[in-house]
Amino acid sequence: MAKQPHVLCEPGDVNDLALVPGDPGRVDRIAAMCDASELVAENREYRVVNATYEGRELTLCSTGIGCPSAAIAVEELANVGVETFVRVGTTGALQRGIEIGDMVVATGAAKDEGTTKRYESDTYPAVPDYEVLSALVGSAEANDERAADQAAEGANGGAVSQVHVGPIASDDAFYAESDEYVADWEDAGLLSVEMEAAAIFTLARRKGLRAGAICTVDGNLVEGTQKGETDDEELPEKARDNVERAIRISLDAATGL
Repeated sequence: MAKQPHVLCEPGDVNDLALVPGDPGRVDRIAAMCDASELVAENREYRVVNATYEGRELTLCSTGIGCPSAAIAVEELANVGVETFVRVGTTGALQRGIEIGDMVVATGAAKDEGTTKRYESDTYPAVPDYEVLSALVGSAEANDERAADQAAEGANGGAVSQVHVGPIASDDAFYAESDEYVADWEDAGLLSVEMEAAAIFTLARRKGLRAGAICTVDGNLVEGTQKGETDDEELPEKARDNVERAIRISLDAATGL
């Protein structure tokens, strides 16, 4: 098979499992937490790195913002050998009490976007693979236990952020998330909204592959906070700090997949 036109990879270039953050900068952050890493390709929003973590070989690839670019990444990476996709992203909370810096492991994604509608009816579910979901939840619970022990011993300076498990929404229009949309998502019991999971879940399912997602909360739309509003950085400080925790959870989960 020829080199893929966007991720610029061909068979043999990548591993069977990929962590897929949106931000190319987060690829570098994940790579820094691995035992070894090597840049494979870089083009547009796609930065592809091969890495090793505790003996598990994996690939890191950014997807850019939104379902269209995420779908391209999944299509092309699947063409060259990736079989498992784990989104490591950020998300805006939709329920009161979910705090900035908390984690959300998605059990499904509402398809409030246009990309998956080109593949199938919007009545078909966008859901993660059970093994990937279970690995993320198990890794998160183990991480919680370690963090709680450290907090009790005074080894870290703050409260332990929670990991929430449940359904989310994937939306195309960041600046069109009106009060009506937010209220409807909240009433439906959706935990948070982000922009890529529905496409990743849908395409993986259709191709007989595996996918899951863990996201760090960067704001709470119900409580009136969004990323970029607290300081000059895109993410609030607590979210920036806990992105590392989400990365560690996803890496630990990858070792069992």
